[in-house]
Amino acid sequence: MLNALEKAGILVEALPYIKKFYGSTVVVKYGGHAMVNCQLKKAVIADLVLMKFVGINPVIVHGGGPEITSMLKKVGKESTFVGGLRVTDEETMEIVEMVLVGKLNKEIVALANSLGGKAVGLSGKDAGLIQATKKMGIVRHPDGNIESRDIGYVGQVSKINPAIIHTLIREGYIPVISPVGVGEGGESYNINADTVAGKLAEELKANKMMILTDVEGILRHKEDPQSLISVIKTSEIDDLIEGGIIAGGMIPKVECCVSAINNGVKSTHILDGRVPHSLLLEVFTDKGIGTMVVPG
Repeated sequence: MLNALEKAGILVEALPYIKKFYGSTVVVKYGGHAMVNCQLKKAVIADLVLMKFVGINPVIVHGGGPEITSMLKKVGKESTFVGGLRVTDEETMEIVEMVLVGKLNKEIVALANSLGGKAVGLSGKDAGLIQATKKMGIVRHPDGNIESRDIGYVGQVSKINPAIIHTLIREGYIPVISPVGVGEGGESYNINADTVAGKLAEELKANKMMILTDVEGILRHKEDPQSLISVIKTSEIDDLIEGGIIAGGMIPKVECCVSAINNGVKSTHILDGRVPHSLLLEVFTDKGIGTMVVPG
């Protein structure tokens, strides 16, 4: 256990970071194991409530893939994926919206409020926050051919209307956002949560965007946690992808980071959500944690 002097030292170390980020906006994509494990869940939300109390404005975008898959199984529907995207027919979209908006969003809001915060749950349909258009699935065949395939109510962000977010932040609330967008005809679209977090960070001109994952960050050698790359410049990304260092599901996360930086976000971070208080370690300590993607 830390003694009083050690605790005071930690607070002193955090002081310049509190000063630096006071009044700034931080967008956090909340997902992975940190949404499943009860202790990690409480630690993540406590971090975000603490940030709010020291003058930082967190905006939470949450996922929920495993919960959606579980609920689909309960109603006898198997999940099918094309190019990493869930095929979403009308019935599946109803379940996606029920799980993301009706269940997970409200659980996060309730936990934040129980820890002393003031959280408000939103989907992209509230105040037209996330406007969306249909996204096609991409199939890459072994012969190199690429096929475009209709995968239903899967969307891509066409426009962010951030007025409701600015209002909530100004009034002292923590926005908690489900990645469900709305089409021109009022239809719902299931959108990748990383993408929504990136687009929101761009529109809000956030100081930071942080993506919680189930890995340490970007590893130079996949099986070696000690090979963590702490800082990557955007100019290095293409070479790392070509070299296979950034691969699989990490590619779209990094692409979101690059897009965010190219559109005004100062820094982006890929963090291990399995580490308790990883958000605080990144924001308020000298060492930080995970991989930071920066301009250059």
